[in-house]
Formats: sequence, structure tokens, C-alpha cells
Amino acid sequence: MIRTLLLLVSSLWQGRWQAIWWRHVRVWLKLFFPALLANFGEPVFYLVALGYGLGHFVGNIGELPYIVFLASGMICSSGMQTATFEGLYSAYTRMAVQRTWEGMLATPLDIEDIILGEAFWAATKGLLGVSSILLVATALGMVSSWQALWILPLMLLVGVCFGAMALIITTLANSYDFFFFYVTLLLTPMTLLSGIFFPFESIPALIQMGVYCFPLVHVVELVRPLMTGQAVSNVLLHLSVVLVYGISALWIASYLLRKRLYS
Repeated sequence: MIRTLLLLVSSLWQGRWQAIWWRHVRVWLKLFFPALLANFGEPVFYLVALGYGLGHFVGNIGELPYIVFLASGMICSSGMQTATFEGLYSAYTRMAVQRTWEGMLATPLDIEDIILGEAFWAATKGLLGVSSILLVATALGMVSSWQALWILPLMLLVGVCFGAMALIITTLANSYDFFFFYVTLLLTPMTLLSGIFFPFESIPALIQMGVYCFPLVHVVELVRPLMTGQAVSNVLLHLSVVLVYGISALWIASYLLRKRLYS
């Protein structure tokens, strides 16, 4: 495991993973318009439909109109889900169906380069969806401060975190059906309970304690005040949780992929 960590640091420093990232960019550009619609269209439709539809009945959440509350939450949800599904279904296709990773390993690239390249690409796709929501929210007057620009680098970090977590599951999977366990047992509860659609404080204290152990609620606690121009509290705590999950996930995914391919 220590060797895996050292190889991961070496790969990050030398930048070999960038070749994989650029490969994915070129493939994505060939499918530019349908990919753009998927990344931009769906989250914006959800924002407008739920924000204005439910917002008519809900009114304000604290000092925020519901659509503003929802928009900040959907930025977090979109970044997480896009990066996660890229790290699950697309990565598994490249690993087990197309066997792209085996071809990469026939070059000077190594396991850690693949994991980093996949994680950063997942984060990049997540950032596209986040950017669309933030752009629409700005056009509709929901963004209150220039500090909202900090959301973009933050969500890139978040995308790496969730993309790497998804890659752990991918290295363990024997079929696409395996992903339902992760999506149903972890991704869906995090989405519903982390303050995306309603205040985190409204759920029972015992459940709050459990949810607080996972990264999404910490992302929401950072993004919402950044978007609405409020002071951000406990920044180091929230960032530390995301960083610990991200670094640990990259480490574990690299170890498991090496074990899967070479044992």
C-alpha cells in the first residue's frame, strides 16, 4: 500500500496522467453536441422545473428563495453525480468491455496514471454540469457575489473526490449491475439527506451524525454561502473531509486496480 501511494505521488508529479485526460477530451469532442446536451441540459431542466414549481409552494428557506437554495444544492449534486457516473459506467466500459486500459498499460503508462487520468477526467465532466447551473443561476439573478467563482475550483476538487470513490467500485465490479449497490446504498441517500433539497438541520440528529461522515454535506456547506454571498464557516473542516476522501479513494483505487490486473 505504501508503494502504491509513492507511485501515485510520482505519477501526479510527472504528469503522465495528462495523456489519458487528453485522450478522453478528444473522444468527448467527437460527441460534442450530445455530450453537451447531457451535461448542460438535464441539470438546468431540473433546476428550473423544481425551483419554480416547488418554489411556488415552499416559499423561502430561511432568508433564501427556494430556487436559490435549490440551485446551490444542485451545483453540488450535479458535480457529484456526473463525476460518479463517469467513474462508474464509462470507466468500467474502458476497463472491461473496450479493454482500453490494457492498451494503455502496453505503453509507458502505469496503473496510477490511469487512475489519476480517469479521476481528473471525471472531475472535468462534473465541472461542465456545474458551470451550466452556475451560468443559468447567474443569468437569473441568483448569484449574489463574485466569491461564487471559487465554486469552480472547489467543484473540480469535489469531482476528483467522487470520481476516485467511483473508481474503487469500478475496480471491484464484474458487471454494470454491481453499481446499483453503490448508487442505491450511498449515492442516493447522500443526495437526499445532505441539504440539497431541504435544510440539513431538519433531519433527525442521529441521521445528521451519520450523513456528516460523508463528503457531500461538507460540499453543500461550502458552496451555498459562496453562491449567496454569505460568510463561509469551518472552511478547513469541510475542505479536509473532501481531501481525505479524495486522497484515500485515489490510493485505494490504485491498489485495487493493480491487484485486479496483475494478480
